[in-house]
Amino acid sequence: ASVPPLWHGRDPCGTAVRPLDGGGDHAYQPLDDIRAALAREPLRGVRVWAVEQPDAAAYEQCIAKLEGARHGVALASGMAATAMAIHLLAPGDQVLACDDMYGGTSRYFRTVAAPNNSIEFLLDPLTDSAQVGSLVAQHPRLRMVWLETPTNPLLKVIDIAAVVAAVRAAREGVLVVVDNTFLSPYFQRPLSLGADLVVHSVTKYINGHSDVLGGMLVTDSDELHARLRRLQNSVGAVQAPFDSFLAMRGVKTLHLRMRQHAANAMAVATFLEAHPKVERVLYPGLASHPDHELAKRQMAGFGGMISFYCRGGLAGATAFLEHTRIFQLAESLGGVESLAGLPVVMTHASVPEEQRIKVGVTGGLVRL
Repeated sequence: ASVPPLWHGRDPCGTAVRPLDGGGDHAYQPLDDIRAALAREPLRGVRVWAVEQPDAAAYEQCIAKLEGARHGVALASGMAATAMAIHLLAPGDQVLACDDMYGGTSRYFRTVAAPNNSIEFLLDPLTDSAQVGSLVAQHPRLRMVWLETPTNPLLKVIDIAAVVAAVRAAREGVLVVVDNTFLSPYFQRPLSLGADLVVHSVTKYINGHSDVLGGMLVTDSDELHARLRRLQNSVGAVQAPFDSFLAMRGVKTLHLRMRQHAANAMAVATFLEAHPKVERVLYPGLASHPDHELAKRQMAGFGGMISFYCRGGLAGATAFLEHTRIFQLAESLGGVESLAGLPVVMTHASVPEEQRIKVGVTGGLVRL
């Protein structure tokens, strides 16, 4: 793009903050750019809004740098980013995915990508790297491994480097995709651990102010980036200029917000762990968490998400949610508001009951 990706106060008007461009179309200069486009040569300036709108381009490069990568692709929502990643596959391909994941991702896999695109999804905890390698080797049509870590809502920690090593040893050409929404690049950088593609719902921690919907795909691969750009240009699920501008504003305080999220979460988790009406607390920062040591190695902080089981099951959880004063009953996360949710009837209501019970998403589970 013609506008610098990161703003250094070089605007002719002297502004210290990168101004909003807002343009939805930019002229070709000169006519040779049209010939270059037809010949698929790089253009000298900004082309069409759907691919290189200046606000989105600056925002993409900012988030890519935070993830330690060269390429970002900004999309209209986290689910748009998820769908775009799956669009990298062909009918008949298989995906090995973690069995504990965001309910919206599960719904998209089961009700859209599987029946409409003929993609087959295999579920596994992904916590046993030998098992991961075996599954990859046994399924020659498997083209992608999809994981969240920590998982949503049970906050299991998956060893990214171990999964990558197992996949690479089993077969070349299988993409490892990590949804890094729960930690943001401040606390975890999956590409540095060998992942091929990172997914973010920017709606959450990266923007951090509950006033933007957005998604981001980040990669260090030129080939993957080119494929994603072609998909983005064809599908059109782009990030709007003003939303890109707002997300760039939000990310300026990411480090401050993430530190406070983690500090607050540790205080709340410690309190809950000692409470007689709480059966079990799931927070990677607690020594009692089964993946605590892995979390300390893989993550720079434990994040701001907590889940816990209330005694009394659904009735106990309902009573808790009806008596909170600071926490609002809502599904999202990552803003400055404190939110509480009941996954079984909210974020994960669309997940088949058998699968919910299998992984542990029951009536007594509350997510903060």
